[in-house]
Amino acid sequence: MVGDSQAGNGHDVISINGTGNGQQQTAASAFASPPTSQRKTSSASKSPPAEVRILCFDLSHYNRTTQFLLSCAGVFILYIIYGYLQELIFTVEGFKPYGWFLTLVQFGYYIGFGLVERRLESYRTQGGTLWSLEPAPRCIPLRTYFVLAALTLGTMGLSNSSLGYLNYPTQVIFKCCKLIPVLVGSIIIQGKRYGPLDFAAATAMCIGLAWFTLADSQLTPNFNPLGVAMISGALLCDAAIGNVQEKAMREHKAPSSEVVFYSYGLGFVYLFVIMLLTGNFFSGFAFCLVHPLETFGYGFLFSLSGYLGIQFVLALVRSSGAPLAATVTTARKAVTIAFSFLLFSKPFTVQYIWSGLIVVLGIYLNVYSKKNKLTFTDLQHRLKQFSARLSRSPSRKFLIEV
Repeated sequence: MVGDSQAGNGHDVISINGTGNGQQQTAASAFASPPTSQRKTSSASKSPPAEVRILCFDLSHYNRTTQFLLSCAGVFILYIIYGYLQELIFTVEGFKPYGWFLTLVQFGYYIGFGLVERRLESYRTQGGTLWSLEPAPRCIPLRTYFVLAALTLGTMGLSNSSLGYLNYPTQVIFKCCKLIPVLVGSIIIQGKRYGPLDFAAATAMCIGLAWFTLADSQLTPNFNPLGVAMISGALLCDAAIGNVQEKAMREHKAPSSEVVFYSYGLGFVYLFVIMLLTGNFFSGFAFCLVHPLETFGYGFLFSLSGYLGIQFVLALVRSSGAPLAATVTTARKAVTIAFSFLLFSKPFTVQYIWSGLIVVLGIYLNVYSKKNKLTFTDLQHRLKQFSARLSRSPSRKFLIEV
């Protein structure tokens, strides 16, 4: 979901690439400028740190520790609320078949939130009356947004609908393992190379995920493999979103608010037409009219907490970097799972803990590999050094004498 993608999801990539593009432009201009402009380039390199802003609130004048604490507090609070409301909506009797209608409602709210955010950005840069301002023109072509909207719809819709077949903790564990499809897709599509730590992280995630799913299938009487297929499809779409967004942001330098607005706007149109053609719109709308508070009311708070959570995740990435942000969001998911077991009655086994720890180990290895690049050549060299030390060790002589 965008919450983790958002919230996750691909929006972390937006912020990372937005920062990286600026660095690449600065480096490119330094190489392109003549030698006489070296002083200007060196003075420009001492520019102030990047602006950290959450909607209309500027956090740049706070120190980095305060920025980190505020961002962490926002991520934990908003996404715990997001997860609680999402699971609460699916506890309404008879709601489980209407996960796609919840996605339609969520997309509709996101369109409104995105419109308000874009006007706030125009108000901040241009001044004047808030509602008389025109948002900034679109940067990315519509054909790219058609693809992004379809992927966003697959991520959000399949993720929401999977809760009709899976326990919420199982769904969250699957979301923690987004590295697996990203790793496979980037190797096949882009020809990227990864080190042993990345493969070790993916292996640990696969083992933990399989163990957790097996435990869930043994404990949950209504376990349905369709839920696993749906959340796996959501992960595949989520992994593809990052690549498409990265290319679009790098080429067109579009703000994240534009990407969110058009992705969810076109996704809403897609889903609305599909549900009209299949007839699911009318049945879902009729059910929500019978339970307006539990659907439209909770859906508004659910969507608002997810949308605001995106802003705090982006602020955390800008102020503290992607590896630390990944660590915080992983800790948030662990707390969300704990709250799920505390607030909603569901079967529990100690296998959940052990399999979850293996997944956390994989996430830690993934974060560690970003800071410490280790190739297979380096690993082979270290193994040779270790074996050489063992061969020179006097322990063998002592063993013979004994």
